Amino acid sequence: MHPSWQTAACSGTSRPTPAGRQTTICLPCPAFGFSLHKNQPQALTVMSRSNTTIRAADHLVDLLVAQGTRAAFGVPGESYLPVLDAFHGRETDIRFVTCRQEGGAAMAAEAYGKLTGRPGICFATRGPGATNASAGVHVAFQDSTPMILFLGQVARDMMDREAFQEIDYRRMFGQMAKWVAQIDDASRLQEYVSRAFRTAMSGRPGPVVLALPEDMLYDEIARPTPPARIEAPRFLPSDAEMEALKARIAQAARPLVLAGGGGWTEAGIAALRRFAETQGLPVAVSLRCQGLMDNRHPNYVGHYGVGTPPYLKEIMADTDLLIAVGPRLGEMTTAGYTILTPPVPEQSLVHIYPDPEEIGRVFEPEIALVADTVTWCTAAAGWDPIAPDRFANRTTDLRQQYVSFRDPSSVAEDWLAGCFAHLADVLPEDAIVCNGAGNYAGWLHRFYSYRAPGSQLAPTSGSMGYGLPAAIGAAICAPDREVVAVAGDGCFMMTCQEMATAVHHGLNLTVIVIDNARYGTIRAHQEREYPNRISGTELTNPDFSDFARSFGAFAIKAQDQASFVAALAEARARTGVKLIEVKADPDMLSPGKRLT
Repeated sequence: MHPSWQTAACSGTSRPTPAGRQTTICLPCPAFGFSLHKNQPQALTVMSRSNTTIRAADHLVDLLVAQGTRAAFGVPGESYLPVLDAFHGRETDIRFVTCRQEGGAAMAAEAYGKLTGRPGICFATRGPGATNASAGVHVAFQDSTPMILFLGQVARDMMDREAFQEIDYRRMFGQMAKWVAQIDDASRLQEYVSRAFRTAMSGRPGPVVLALPEDMLYDEIARPTPPARIEAPRFLPSDAEMEALKARIAQAARPLVLAGGGGWTEAGIAALRRFAETQGLPVAVSLRCQGLMDNRHPNYVGHYGVGTPPYLKEIMADTDLLIAVGPRLGEMTTAGYTILTPPVPEQSLVHIYPDPEEIGRVFEPEIALVADTVTWCTAAAGWDPIAPDRFANRTTDLRQQYVSFRDPSSVAEDWLAGCFAHLADVLPEDAIVCNGAGNYAGWLHRFYSYRAPGSQLAPTSGSMGYGLPAAIGAAICAPDREVVAVAGDGCFMMTCQEMATAVHHGLNLTVIVIDNARYGTIRAHQEREYPNRISGTELTNPDFSDFARSFGAFAIKAQDQASFVAALAEARARTGVKLIEVKADPDMLSPGKRLT
């Protein structure tokens, strides 16, 4: 339904406003970029509504609440002003978390979705807001995280004219979202939002983008029947397919389970552990999925991530049966498709994945099982033992290789290793540790021990800037859990403005900034390909402690392991936002490796 319009008089440039709404509004001024003239009244008078109708924006917020959404992240914009108005007075139902840049807002929403298993919600204004938010959408896509991004759009009667900040979102997000649509008819809001939740959570989870034409949000529609809560579908292969896998395990001599991907729940993680224990199988995880198995567990043998260590390459080469439960088997996990070679790997491959279009896309499996990880692991956890005694010695040996690799003493004179081992010693088991991308993460992933479901928030997409927004999403989602963000100096500066968000919303989190005054990962590649030809990788940084204090956060510095231990203890004794600035040796590239 398209409303009738009346024009509001203004000394500046005016735009139509929906009938029944008395307001004085100005279009964005091309010269100055503001929307409301200071000498004009800004009050908005809303006429009373019948109980049989509802404004589209209010209906949208009701739909989110009905699906269990308790927080939405975003940067306010005039293109979805009615939605901001609809959030007013609904704080007990749903919290709008005001962020400082749409990329940070989208990453925070993505982290929220990782933790809850339900779509993280983000709102951004049209044009520049949408382009900024795309960084978080890309993370959600490659990390298989349910997420819905709502974007403001120009009014319906201005479409296809390249109106102010107009973008065709279907073209823009077509390759990084599961579904992109525009809601032109307010009476179909429930249809679109319900489908968005279902799409984001079904099969391989991922992001959905919905555009909201500005004028549509003012429409009055008949109150629809409230929607049912949408749950992720669960499904299992046939009995015959499961029996085929049992038979294949019975024939194996050196099997390996590789867990990863999105869509996991605590129940699924617990079932994975029981399956491994019952069958005596070693379990490794794919890139940045270390929270899927307690790293202290005797069956856990390591992490196939960036820079796969030699012992894990040897394990994969020796494996005769690879049971991949949930990972896509992408470039990083397979070391550039070298330790697992397409199209037919040397190892017999069993691929369990919730999307049939992904199975066989790169690697041809011997057995393909289309199932969600929770249902499959729950079923497999109930199997009788097949041949655990045959696998026990190998599992014990592989575990010992992992324990030796993560021992801080294995890298001489590398005090950062001791810092992250200490972090694991003092943080509670359910602490949530977040990071972005950079060489600094090598110390975290190697020497920190992840012990609980949802304890790791890290981008498999390799996005810098993720750590701090993810920590904000975690602190909003799980305020009773301790939250720590780890970032390099380059990584932190990409979303550092979200320190203001954390302080503004009274969050409790700790940020650890590893400062080596360079883009360390790129510098490492640079030294390998073009030795002694430095270009574009040196950085001039602020005093990060003073920077944090300027936002109202507590800050402290550390320059060695002893001072880090003291700084961490002091930070953890406080509430609110804390930052620990760690001055790292610029010569250190990664654990045990130096430029010189």
